[in-house]
Amino acid sequence: MIRRVGRPGLIGLAARTAVVAGTASAVSGGVAASQQRKAQAQAQAQYEQEQYQAAQQQAQINAAAQQAVAAQQAYAAPPAPPAPAAAPAGGVDVVAELQKLAALKDAGALDDAEFAAAKARLLG
Repeated sequence: MIRRVGRPGLIGLAARTAVVAGTASAVSGGVAASQQRKAQAQAQAQYEQEQYQAAQQQAQINAAAQQAVAAQQAYAAPPAPPAPAAAPAGGVDVVAELQKLAALKDAGALDDAEFAAAKARLLG
């Protein structure tokens, strides 16, 4: 076979064009895949950041709600009154008797003089 020197023939030109087109197609496919992976990674990072921020906001809301409930409970339920002192064995509970006398006076069963006399008997 005789070899030509100079420009390639029609088949050589077609082969060269096919190689160049194939290489360009492979490179552009690789670039597109790389860009797609980058975009997906950025979208994933942004999604994770948004989820983190949402979790932080929810934690702040929960903390504020707990503080509000605690404050409401502190104002709604007054502290229990102290238990009255126990009466001495065999004796009279003076405080309880004075409270009874005051209740009778407030109800109108005792007047001021009777209340003062009963109080004097208890205290003296």
